[in-house]
Amino acid sequence: MLNIMPRAERAMIATPHYLASSVGSAILQQGGNAFDAAIAISATLGVVYPHMTGLGGDAFFLMHDAATGAYSGFNGSGKSAAKATPDFYKEQGMEKIPQRGILSAITVPGMVDAWWQVWEKHGKLPWAELLEPAIAYAEKGFPISRNLLYWMRKDEPFIRASAQLRALYMRDGELLKEGDRLIQADMGRTLRLIQQEGRDVFYSGELMQTMINSMKQDGGLLEEEDFRSFAGEWVELLSTTYRGYEIYQMPPNSQGFTALMMMNMLEHVDVAAVPRASANFYHLMSEVIKKAFKDRDLYLTDPHFREIPLERLLSKSYAQELWHDIQAKPFQASEHLSPAIGQDTAYAAVVDEEGNSVSFIQSLYFDFGAAYVPEDTGIIMQNRGSFFSLDPNCANALEPGKRSFHTLMPAMVSKAGKPYMLFGTQGGEGQPQTQLSILTGVLDYGLSIQEAISLPRWVYGRTWGEDGDALKLEHRLDPEVYTRLRQWGHRVEPVKSWDGIMGQAQGIVIDEQGFKSGAADPRGDGLAIGW
Repeated sequence: MLNIMPRAERAMIATPHYLASSVGSAILQQGGNAFDAAIAISATLGVVYPHMTGLGGDAFFLMHDAATGAYSGFNGSGKSAAKATPDFYKEQGMEKIPQRGILSAITVPGMVDAWWQVWEKHGKLPWAELLEPAIAYAEKGFPISRNLLYWMRKDEPFIRASAQLRALYMRDGELLKEGDRLIQADMGRTLRLIQQEGRDVFYSGELMQTMINSMKQDGGLLEEEDFRSFAGEWVELLSTTYRGYEIYQMPPNSQGFTALMMMNMLEHVDVAAVPRASANFYHLMSEVIKKAFKDRDLYLTDPHFREIPLERLLSKSYAQELWHDIQAKPFQASEHLSPAIGQDTAYAAVVDEEGNSVSFIQSLYFDFGAAYVPEDTGIIMQNRGSFFSLDPNCANALEPGKRSFHTLMPAMVSKAGKPYMLFGTQGGEGQPQTQLSILTGVLDYGLSIQEAISLPRWVYGRTWGEDGDALKLEHRLDPEVYTRLRQWGHRVEPVKSWDGIMGQAQGIVIDEQGFKSGAADPRGDGLAIGW
């Protein structure tokens, strides 16, 4: 299943929803740059992909400024409430933070601040113009897509349990259907306030007060000062070299460094000589992944709270040590069990005519986040804070004012200093794994970005909450592949041929002539647009 891959010279957009792609295209064609388009796309995704992202969530932006040649990153992930402590939950008789509900909504949403700061530094169009398309879709509605309907059905119990969600997604006691018009009037009013008054209305003004009043009434931990004191951060990117390319990732609290560790290990093998559809390939990838995840699970947290030995983890010498460990048992699956991680995210990419490039990703953590909406706001709050540990010895231990271990990891590859590939995906624990598939597909196997995204994918671990460390593989391979992997000790679980469990990836590649190829994942509702 291959989508049409547009190839164009002037600009390219790839998002997980066709309406968001159209919005980005319109912003560019009315004189905006890639940064403007990214903000407009981000806001629109919060309306048309509300199960994956929204104003109540976080966002990370990885950017290249064509005028200066600089690569930069913005971390728009929220900090935990001052009142959020392990003692609070233990006093409630809880051994862990709930995955849903008001007590999982304990981190300040960072996405609105990210929009504002990226726009202030790089934006070209007036702020109000960037939010107008999202407002129109909230106020006038849009047709429910295939993917949204799938998650509505999956999460029907949460929708029925929330008066706000029930009013949005149900009519006469039944869920809306694919193609039905979804109108989000409260969301429209909220976006109008942000359009008129900027980010401050969300973090210190009328909208903040409305959210806090509702959350306090419902027993929440977030308070006014948590919002007033919040600001995202401009950060220095992490990078590594791979076969003549430079790969960029966001630093912690993002898990982006794991992908760099994996590529450093793969430099020790001729990946192109390993058949892509072979058991050898999937064994190799899963073993590299386990090595990186072991260090990720040991160290990843908010770097303001605990030192993370990135210099060692990203060194070529350490990668060689890890590779030697893998080679010591070349056809034996090793063991590693990561904690269960949420998957629900929206990734998009934009390249404009000037050469500015934005690779960005946003999330509510779980599908429909905390499944909690502060009254009269239309904002679904994220449950990112539910991933904190109540164990004080854990790197990701809950502490006030702390950012959680974060799965979000937009990526970019450069060649001779210029952007070559923008890519990323939905999928929690699957994000670094799908990035590995795309990177090797393009850089080692010489595939187009659409071919790489459409390859049979895998995901190792417990992204979706199972107890075991299964290696899930799409059912598009020779049966001998699954048999051989089981013989080597892998707990193989075939899934559907184009399974949504593999996430939704998007990407853009820029060739030596300046032509841009764009791709959206056939597993989702996405679209690439170029001209």
